[in-house]
Amino acid sequence: MFIYKIVSQTLWAEALKHGVFVGAPVDIADGFIHFSTAAQVEETVRKHFQGQAHLVLLTIEDQELGDGLHYEPSRNGDLFPHLYDTLDVKLVRSAINLPMNADGTHDFTGLLP
Repeated sequence: MFIYKIVSQTLWAEALKHGVFVGAPVDIADGFIHFSTAAQVEETVRKHFQGQAHLVLLTIEDQELGDGLHYEPSRNGDLFPHLYDTLDVKLVRSAINLPMNADGTHDFTGLLP
């Protein structure tokens, strides 16, 4: 199953330079990298990234992340994927700039299964 991570273009560029994504500040503070499933990612963006430009949608195959990935209860009791490790950038299937609409919402048209 594919899971998704929203990152700033700046953080993604830094990860590409080093070959590894260590997490956004919230990930580092929480001790794991936050991901969302396809059913969760749009709500995640609305809740945490509303009005933020220059974002990248990362797509990762969850089975490739190994034992460091755990699905844990979070918002509304839904199970969210959390990676207790760094993310090797080679495991990212796609990194797409997330378009933003004039009203500050983000456009996922054609980006999710």
